[in-house]
Amino acid sequence: MTQPTKEELYHLADKWINGTITSQEKKILDTWYEQDFNEPLVWYGVDRSEKELSLRLLKNINKKRDRVKIRRVNWKWTSAAALLLIFIGVIFWYHSFEYQSNKKQAINVQVIKPGSSRAVLTLDNGEKIYLDSTIGGQVALQSGVRIVKSSDGSLLYETVNNSESDQATVSYNTIEVPSGGQWQVILPDGSHVWLNSQSKLKYPVKFIGSERKIELEGEGYFEVAKDKTMPFRVVTENQTIEVIGTHFNVNAYSDEKTTITTLIEGSVKVAHRKLSDAILLKPDQQTSLTDNGIKLTDVDPESAIAWKRGMFFLNDEPLEVIMRKIARWYDVEIVYKNVDKGLRFGGSVSRYDHIGKILTKLEFAGDIHFKIEGRRIIVMK
Repeated sequence: MTQPTKEELYHLADKWINGTITSQEKKILDTWYEQDFNEPLVWYGVDRSEKELSLRLLKNINKKRDRVKIRRVNWKWTSAAALLLIFIGVIFWYHSFEYQSNKKQAINVQVIKPGSSRAVLTLDNGEKIYLDSTIGGQVALQSGVRIVKSSDGSLLYETVNNSESDQATVSYNTIEVPSGGQWQVILPDGSHVWLNSQSKLKYPVKFIGSERKIELEGEGYFEVAKDKTMPFRVVTENQTIEVIGTHFNVNAYSDEKTTITTLIEGSVKVAHRKLSDAILLKPDQQTSLTDNGIKLTDVDPESAIAWKRGMFFLNDEPLEVIMRKIARWYDVEIVYKNVDKGLRFGGSVSRYDHIGKILTKLEFAGDIHFKIEGRRIIVMK
């Protein structure tokens, strides 16, 4: 039998926890369990090394030895003891007494579904249009611009009249994405914006004058159409970004201490709105803006735009930051009870998995546990 990949093992293990694994799939997992492989199945969390992870897993096994029946295996002990202990930890996770409780939790959390395409458009006159429940096609006509919900669910602005009266009047729209939502907007100049959960974008239905200025709260990914005669500016609470044509991501949530701008392509200038600081970014660079100033670092931009690709990418991030991401996307409340919010985790998981899968991975990686009560998640030691 061909050795399953690490991703396939994760998939099978998750199906086993959820109680949806087939007999054939269980046979594959059991076959893997009976053999020695060079690659461990690991989700790193609070542990800084394989040795730390192996010691913690062994401690957990010893703690629950009297309550858990674990299948015995004739392991070939080598100098790589830490690596084998990691495997033991994985086996414990797979065959532990928590099967039934995890299965019940997986059933209970099915009501907490991943986010989807949801947004509310507010027109200049105050009229609200709930886009996720609106039929595709034209949804409004303002200042000579047709507002259309396209077949792929994005919002598109098409100029149909360039009369002088329309040019003289500037109408503004606001699109607001709630918790558990996301949306795409194609602005009048052809610029494409992806909005994450709990985000708001205010913009004119037609760009007039010497600049293309929009206002952002939350997080958005931008692919800006080039126009050297009319710079594109993104204004958040604490910064202004000026571009001509480029691809970049802005994370400007009000409940985060830092505003993060990541450049994928082109160039942008990030200016502090409260200080005189300003920095020009190159591709694969990121600014972190706080009340004290702006810090520039070189980064892998893929981690910043993972949300746009349907992934949670955790790059050694504190538990509190991770749980805020989960709260926004799954529209849940987070409550902490005697737990270190500064615990750091690394890894990746699909944003479209049910919430139980993500919480299970975090539990396996760190000394934390979760309890779900309705739409409230309690984080405990």
